[in-house]
Amino acid sequence: MPAQPAETKTLPAEFADLQRFSDWILATEPERYTKRLASSMEQMQDLYEAVFPRLQEALAHIEKFDWNDLPDEQRHLFHLLQSLVMVSFPVEVWKQPRVPDSGAAYVAVVSEPVV
Repeated sequence: MPAQPAETKTLPAEFADLQRFSDWILATEPERYTKRLASSMEQMQDLYEAVFPRLQEALAHIEKFDWNDLPDEQRHLFHLLQSLVMVSFPVEVWKQPRVPDSGAAYVAVVSEPVV
């Protein structure tokens, strides 16, 4: 059986400049955390510097839609913003992907908002 092609995670046209970060469009916290741990500080800094200045504009765009029925492109934009949150502390405070002095500790999220 041939492999299925990966889903194309497109963003709204107004945010096409952020499409290069499509590998950060991840639906769950564990996926985003795993991506953060596997990424370099340079990669996280790049995401942060590109997406953070667009944060308010992106939220205003998403808020035009029903949160319970977001179109795919808006949902993808929201997931990209969630990845921005995931990298914000490593970029702004810790200067490393892992939480300082946490060793191998890990908190598993058992429930998330549905979006």
